[in-house]
Formats: sequence, C-alpha cells, structure tokens
Amino acid sequence: MEQSKQSMIVKTIKKVLLAVVSITISKYLTVFEKPFGPSPFRFEEFFMIPKGRKKIKVGGGSGFIVDSSGIILTNRHVVEDPHAEYIVILNEEKKYRAEVLAKDPINDVAILKIDVKKKLPIIELGDSSKLELGQTAIAIGNILGTFRNTVSVGVVSGLSRQITAVSGLDHQIQRLKGLIQTDAAINPGNSGGPLIDIEGKVIGINAAMVFGAENVGFALPINTAKKCLEDLKKFGKIRYPFLGVRYILLNKELQERYNLPLGQGALVVSEPMPEAEAVVPGGPADKAGLEEKDIILEIEKEKVSVKNPLEDILQKFQIGQIVNLKVLRNKKEIVFKIKVGER
Repeated sequence: MEQSKQSMIVKTIKKVLLAVVSITISKYLTVFEKPFGPSPFRFEEFFMIPKGRKKIKVGGGSGFIVDSSGIILTNRHVVEDPHAEYIVILNEEKKYRAEVLAKDPINDVAILKIDVKKKLPIIELGDSSKLELGQTAIAIGNILGTFRNTVSVGVVSGLSRQITAVSGLDHQIQRLKGLIQTDAAINPGNSGGPLIDIEGKVIGINAAMVFGAENVGFALPINTAKKCLEDLKKFGKIRYPFLGVRYILLNKELQERYNLPLGQGALVVSEPMPEAEAVVPGGPADKAGLEEKDIILEIEKEKVSVKNPLEDILQKFQIGQIVNLKVLRNKKEIVFKIKVGER
C-alpha cells in the first residue's frame, strides 16, 4: 500500500474511532448448583438444584454514534431479545444503559439511545448509492465481545448481494438483500459496527460473515439506515409501505402443479387461518379493487419475480404515493392505481 494512502487510512481511523461503541447483552438466568459437591459421576446432572437468578453476559456487538445527543445505530439482531439488558460502552470505558428506540426487522437495523449529559463524537453518514467496486472499505468493531476497536481494511468487492443469515442469539433465519460485500474482515461481535470509506464516512453497517470462506463479509447499505433515522425523527417510528394483500411468489414448478397461466408474479391468495383474507378489508389493494386469484405482474413497470419480490419493490415507494399495479385477471391484464398505505 502506498505511503500516502496508508497515512490517510490511519488518519481516518483515528478520526472515527471515538464514535464507535461496544454493546454488551445481559440477561437474568437461573443458576444451578450440585447438591453433592464435585463428583466424577454424570448422574449428578439430574439432581442440580436451582440456586437463584443472576445477571449473566450472553453476547455482545458493536454500534456507532450518529447524533451527539446519544443516538446509536446497530443491527436489529444485536438487540433482538426484549428481555435482555443492553449496555453501551463508550471509548473512554463509560457505560450507559441503552434504550431501543426502533427496530427494522426487514432491513436488520436498530436505533438506540443513551442518556448522556455531554455532546458525543459522531461519525458522518455517507451515500451508499455512490459506491464503486474496488474502493477502500474499513470495518471497525468489537471482535468476539472482547477485542474492542478492532480495525480491518479491504475493498468493496460486491454490491446488491443477497444472503440468508442466521442470528447467533435467537437463531432466527432472515433474508438480507441489497448488501455490500467486502473483503475487510467482519467477525463475530463486529455486527452493528461501521463500514467506512477512506474519508471516514459510514457506507454500511457490518452485518454478517460467511463461515468457511475467507475475506467474505457483508454490510447493510447506510442509505437504508438513513431512512430509518428520518422516519423516527419525523414520525416517532419506522414506517413500512403496505398494499394489504397476502400472496405467494410464482415459479415454473407452481405453474405446472396448479395449472396457472404464468410462472412469474405474485398470486394473491388467502391463508388457512381466521382473518387471513387474500385482500385485507379496507386496505389499499381492497380500495383499488384487487381480488383473490389476481396475479400481480408489475409495480411501476418493475416486474415481480422470485428474485425481485413484491415486498422488495414496494420498499422503493413512499407511503401515500400513487403507483400503477399491473395485474393478470382471467387472462386479461389490468392496471390499477393504488395509494401506498402504511403497515
């Protein structure tokens, strides 16, 4: 690495490091004791006696300050457990109990708040829509919940990636989309930390790593988190666009199995449970005239498919916006105008 670039990276890291925080996760768990003392026999496990409850650290993650009043961005899966206590540790080792202000389950973003008396250092948010392959990417975080302020340097090695991730805490499976791929090392505990560019602006939130593969990590694009912050500031919550339909995404296999006219699009269909209508009564789709067995083909000329689901396309539009929905009904294509609602 050339000397001038190396010096710039070092300078950038020093500038942002004070705004990177550690997040510890603790829970009150039942503690057991052995009634007969130490023993070489395994049968004693069946006679363990509960001794009481104790607060135990069960995990950790990272985050970064985006507002000097104490607003922090991290991953949703870091603060997923509603029964856990989250403590934010600042760079000077001061600890604060964190309040979870909002969680975005679709995009794995969470917004925290700590109560501080002074202005905190912040990291400036960049623009992830302007990323280019090969540009410098620097990941900062709290590795394994122990090694704080760990830094790794690499490049942006892929854009708009999609993966299926499993949370290390609750083991829930989640599909993450539109991700930034980087070869900067992202390790357990790094989740929620910033991925920054060479100027020190956040371009992503470290989200996942691939086990069994070297130098393959993923980060959520920062523009997604910026929308969450704007929603919270303006409306007091994160808002989600809503059409009011239940559907399944079609493919060639479903087309052949059920003798459907198409193998692509979203088939509007009810679910076998109470109040699980195909079209939600009074919702945007209901008001526009959509019916069960309609196949939604496009929203604003963007085709619906397994790789480009209806939900993903809908995220691109504003609540209250009028959109054109192309639908196949009885082998005829119809265009409906629908006002996007709020979930």
